[in-house]
Amino acid sequence: MTPRVSHLLESSLYVADVDRSVVFYQRVFGFELLLTEPRVAALALPGGSVLLLCRQGGSTVPRVVAGAVIPGHDARGSQHLCFAVPLVGLAEWPEHLAACGVTIESRVGPQSFGGTSLYFRDPDGHLLEVAGPGLWQVY
Repeated sequence: MTPRVSHLLESSLYVADVDRSVVFYQRVFGFELLLTEPRVAALALPGGSVLLLCRQGGSTVPRVVAGAVIPGHDARGSQHLCFAVPLVGLAEWPEHLAACGVTIESRVGPQSFGGTSLYFRDPDGHLLEVAGPGLWQVY
């Protein structure tokens, strides 16, 4: 029998400038800053998840923390994250993104996948998405 997983706790994006990315994610999404240091920042997401913004190349070697070892990790290229938004708030996102100076790259309507999504980029070129209910069977 497979042991149970309750939810995704952390997800990482690898960025060129941690401070710049923290400013972007706080301005656009309002995420609370939990931790910041030169190689990583942690932001609290609604629902008990954490977004780690790791400096590219800053976590490639194992790191000893409180006597334990965190294995090395890193990524390159454009990554993707999708944030669930309530249907009633989805209509506010185009205006909010424009006010933040963020360009919507694509809009996908319910006729394509069952839900509505807006796609845009962060300062590192990562593809971000806000999606209303109906995109997946679980949301």
